[in-house]
Amino acid sequence: MINGFSKLGKIEKINKISDLRSFNPEDWDEVKRFWHREHATQELIDGFSENVLGNFILPYSVAPNFLINSKEYIIPMVTEESSVVAAASWAARYWFDKDGFKCTVSGTKKNGQIHFLWPANLSDPNNYTTEIEECLMQSVTSVAQNMINRGGSIGDFRFKKLDTVEPYAWCLEIGFETVDSMGANFINSCLETMANALEIWIKKTFNDKSNGFLVVMCILSNYTDDCRVQASISCPVSAFDGLIDGVDGLTFAKRFVHAVDIARVDVFRAVTHNKGIFNGISSVILATGNDFRAVESVGHAWAARSGKYRSLSTAEISNDGIFLFSLDIPMAIGTIGGLTKLHPMAAFSLKLLGNPNVTELMKIVAATGLASNFAAVKALIGGGIQKGHMKLHLSNMLSALNATELEKNMAFRFFVDKTVSYLAVREYIDKIRANSELMNE
Repeated sequence: MINGFSKLGKIEKINKISDLRSFNPEDWDEVKRFWHREHATQELIDGFSENVLGNFILPYSVAPNFLINSKEYIIPMVTEESSVVAAASWAARYWFDKDGFKCTVSGTKKNGQIHFLWPANLSDPNNYTTEIEECLMQSVTSVAQNMINRGGSIGDFRFKKLDTVEPYAWCLEIGFETVDSMGANFINSCLETMANALEIWIKKTFNDKSNGFLVVMCILSNYTDDCRVQASISCPVSAFDGLIDGVDGLTFAKRFVHAVDIARVDVFRAVTHNKGIFNGISSVILATGNDFRAVESVGHAWAARSGKYRSLSTAEISNDGIFLFSLDIPMAIGTIGGLTKLHPMAAFSLKLLGNPNVTELMKIVAATGLASNFAAVKALIGGGIQKGHMKLHLSNMLSALNATELEKNMAFRFFVDKTVSYLAVREYIDKIRANSELMNE
């Protein structure tokens, strides 16, 4: 047990861990190597989390040539997997001259919940909706004023009985429009203020009859089914002629639709299929300083809304030979607040994207997810994922083998038309190191 650890300074934390784990000073060299050279910047980073010892570095990449609603973008992506960026970039370039990605936002409302126990001797709380709503709205006048001035709103009060949890368990759901902010802190502050006001109201209104009322908890919901974005790409099936060697466009389109349909009915395929979507989505969410955990959790819940986990994307071919591939997904994100401006790289990402408002950013993120999905499915039906995937990992393998620049260049040439595996790469590097003649090729 370590008491008071969070109150220690960074060096004190390191010393404490060293004492407990018998670390030597050199054991920390790698951690310290990634400290930011500017003290002020490191202090800023240290403030993002608790018990910070160092920085965990991930690559910051870009995918150019995205055409979204007739506007061109260079999209920032933070991911450790090179094939994700390569796939998104390929798909963006492929669809650029096919009118690109078409995206719409069908809603931006978030939800908050106040869970409470309602006294058994009182009638249904729905009978008091008007009075309760007036009371709660009045309680947050000062808290919500800045958000309302920016165009936000609070409304759509709904009582929901949860008697499967407990006989007198209820939930009050409240809708929030938070404009360009994701709004988590705002929503939670409003809910806590409202919960206090509700408790005061019920005691004042019912006196002794209010015994048994209890606020259990109040918190925003990350299930934002009314905050959704749609992305799609379409073209005549003939446009796919030659995309895969020896396969005509209609055959390719049919194979593609079949592959997506499998993910609609088979959960084992659906999970991997949707992971491919989030390869693109989460990389942009990270790059813009948004909450990738919230976006992924609601996406997976949305995929299971029918009671069966399914693909988030759909594909079809119309009677007149038009291929349509689309994605519909909930997504609560922001362009102000949180890390979006506080983190220098998040602020840079938004500037790179042209400082979009939240609805535009939702479209950008969804388009990147659909691009990643298209590239992955195309690779699967066109000979398998590993050929291109492992080629992109060749560089990582060579780095792990401490290959020199000359050895890397030789390996890249050698594996152009060969299957890449760690064993094969290691054997090749060992071979050229043992044979000086190969080094002179």
